[in-house]
Amino acid sequence: MASLKDISARCGVSVATVSKALNNHKDIGEDTKERIRKAAKELGYLPNLSARALKTNRTYAIGVLFADEARSGLTHDYFASVLDSFKRTAEKSGYDITFINSCRNREGRMSYLEHSRYRGFDGVVLACIDFNDPEVIELVQSDIPVVTIDYLFNNRIAVLSDNVNGMKDLLEYVYSKGHRKIAYIHGAESAVTSSRLSSFYRTAERLGLKVPDEYIREAAYRDTVTTYEVTNELLDLKEPPTCILYPDDFAAFGGISAIRQRGLRIPEDISVAGYDGIQSARNLEPQLATVRQDTEQIGCVAARELISLIERPKTTLIEQLIISGWVEEGKSVASIPGEKQQAFMPDGTGYPGGVKINATAKNSTKKGRKKE
Repeated sequence: MASLKDISARCGVSVATVSKALNNHKDIGEDTKERIRKAAKELGYLPNLSARALKTNRTYAIGVLFADEARSGLTHDYFASVLDSFKRTAEKSGYDITFINSCRNREGRMSYLEHSRYRGFDGVVLACIDFNDPEVIELVQSDIPVVTIDYLFNNRIAVLSDNVNGMKDLLEYVYSKGHRKIAYIHGAESAVTSSRLSSFYRTAERLGLKVPDEYIREAAYRDTVTTYEVTNELLDLKEPPTCILYPDDFAAFGGISAIRQRGLRIPEDISVAGYDGIQSARNLEPQLATVRQDTEQIGCVAARELISLIERPKTTLIEQLIISGWVEEGKSVASIPGEKQQAFMPDGTGYPGGVKINATAKNSTKKGRKKE
């Protein structure tokens, strides 16, 4: 079996440099790291995990707590993409990831915290889970380093998709196409839903857009059955909307089915838009207008922050990291003749269709400071 010395000889660097590169130390350049990793792979080098664990007092194992209400698992396009990015980033730093058992019906099972301690996880990432579950709260409040995705806990690092600006830009885009009768089918109650719904109402108010109560409906995320039913209800109204916004791209498929079964055309007869930017929505005909969430960045940042918290707990800031998304216009929102075709931003500029929302922002919760 190849050793660090073998890699050192192959690359012409010291054993210490090889060790630092394989452990992803920041004082080693990326080109050098890549050269050393390539040599290690070619030589068939395998790290001695027991020795590394003994030396660092870490297992190099990260737990993932993930269980959406629909029990869709890794078929959940948005979170599957986030977790794939998280996994790749963690593995580059030598960490393996393991899913925490989230079965709610098995008698005698360990709690999330017990499972994490049993597995010896160095840290845990939480995504798409019931954050009000007492077991989740117990884990978050323990001494195990945790990072949450799309949910805020006090004194814990959170990586958040910018749902406020995402919804604002989506509504402004639809408004800019001349639509004034816009319905919104929002997701079930959650922190994400609250952010998007509040942003929808604030943006509508600023634009002078009247939104009747009957235009606001609810359907669980990824619930095509309910969106099918609710879409039919909206279309049966005396004054139906000209555009329907759905809680997510997958849920929009149910609404699209209802529209087409009535013999209506998208976008000629009615316009639709989703949220998430999943691949299957991009393959629709016509392509679905949506807010593309930056799943690659969300997963990468979550992994980077959790590893920093594990390895440098005294210097890692407890932050809320907000990751920007952007509107993908697609072809599912038609322009309505005779209406003003320009939405206006607070600064008086027009909607910048198709461009990325504000750059990633960080809000530090440490000592009440706000980091711009």
